[in-house]
Amino acid sequence: MLAIKDSVAVITGGASGIGLSLSKYWLENGGKVVIGDVVEPALKQAAEELTGDVATVLCNVTQEEDCGRLADTAIEKFGQINLVAPFAGIIKDGLMVAPNRETGKVTKKMLLADFKAVIDINLTGVFLTVRECAERMINHNCKGLICLVSSTGSLGTAGQINYSSTKAAMSVMPKVITAEFFRRGLADKIRCVAVAPGYVGTAMVKGMNQKVLDKILSQVPIGRLIEPEEVAALVGDIYRNEALAGEVYFIHGGLRLGSKG
Repeated sequence: MLAIKDSVAVITGGASGIGLSLSKYWLENGGKVVIGDVVEPALKQAAEELTGDVATVLCNVTQEEDCGRLADTAIEKFGQINLVAPFAGIIKDGLMVAPNRETGKVTKKMLLADFKAVIDINLTGVFLTVRECAERMINHNCKGLICLVSSTGSLGTAGQINYSSTKAAMSVMPKVITAEFFRRGLADKIRCVAVAPGYVGTAMVKGMNQKVLDKILSQVPIGRLIEPEEVAALVGDIYRNEALAGEVYFIHGGLRLGSKG
């Protein structure tokens, strides 16, 4: 079993949402945290709010240099990397093609820019963050976990062809990374998994139209949103348990997507 105390977590998207909750959780359990985020005011606020061993890095995860600097900061400041949590992500929802209900003709379609923006951050950004941190973990003989964040959206959610595609990719990455590390005799030192939340009670979700939120909750057997702290606790449990590797762990309150996604 691994201990969180004195371990170092690198968390992108760490200034808000699940990333911020994980940062708090790690610090409360005696760990150290390096937070990367592209939103500077949120990053400064997080630095003021969090107590303990914290370093913050203004980081655009789509840029190789930024991801390298993020990983280097962890090594330079704390000497190791034990958890990599690339949680930075965005949504730009919309139907791929949207026919008019009256005419049946397509009047709107997803913009290429909106598709690419989500792919760039949610997929390329994860790849770069993991690659740069894994390189330093190997070179500095670190032991720990790479924890990706997938989603129930990976099962196929209408209006999210961009987002769901990236989260489906997160579902296969743990198997690929684990296999690659196994080939090089590293799989016992650096594990890779993904957590897949359902509807999480972030500030954005809680601020939704109440009717829309009620419809969402009607699909959740436990009758409520998943709290960000619950996702953070799951990451902590997976980190501690060294038998958990190469898989996706859902945390969705029993949610099952209907035929209309």
